[in-house]
Amino acid sequence: MHGLTASLDEARALAAALEARPPPARVAICPPATLINRMAEGLAGLPILIGGQDCRPEPAGAFTGDLSAEMLIDAGASLVILGHSERRASHGESDALVAAKAKGALRAGLEPIVCVGESLDQRRAGAAIGVVEAQLRGSLPIELATAPFAIAYEPVWAIGSGLIPGLDEIAAVHGAIRDELVALFGEAAGTVPILYGGSVKPSNAKAILGVKNVGGALVGGASLVAAEFAGIIEAI
Repeated sequence: MHGLTASLDEARALAAALEARPPPARVAICPPATLINRMAEGLAGLPILIGGQDCRPEPAGAFTGDLSAEMLIDAGASLVILGHSERRASHGESDALVAAKAKGALRAGLEPIVCVGESLDQRRAGAAIGVVEAQLRGSLPIELATAPFAIAYEPVWAIGSGLIPGLDEIAAVHGAIRDELVALFGEAAGTVPILYGGSVKPSNAKAILGVKNVGGALVGGASLVAAEFAGIIEAI
């Protein structure tokens, strides 16, 4: 829940930086819903994709205050974040609901970014990998086998805290995610991007992005300022 009209200037500044130095990866911004259409129109033709932060499973209906995947498409989005830890914690979203949302996103033509991750208590109990594997099995519908999607691993305790797991811990979880994806969807899932999210910033991005099976970053606070976000992108 960050971003007002002034944020469009930051998005344009980032787009200008990417035009001057094209990145070797896709770059996306997932703004609040109030900015999706204006950002999509303002950045049309520029090297930035636009996504939503959530969607309902249903295409339409009496769900006041919610947005469907079709509405996000209509506003100019091409991706959507699903199952973010804040949605799971604050809104009680289950793995089954996240899976239903992923199916809805595919129905409309959105590319899902499905989030998984453990709490600090789960990490301390040595259950991080088991928790993440269970979330994957429950949150990924079989329809993803033939569609583009990404996974974002976000250790809940690292989000916005300035703390991050050690690189070996990141590697262990990302490796387990890769193995689980291949078990679920076959060898084709060996190329599904697995993003790391949790206090990513310019100063640590290069090290994190160099870890095996880390295929990108899900950036929070550092994405609000064009210069910081560009610094992360330059680390690729």
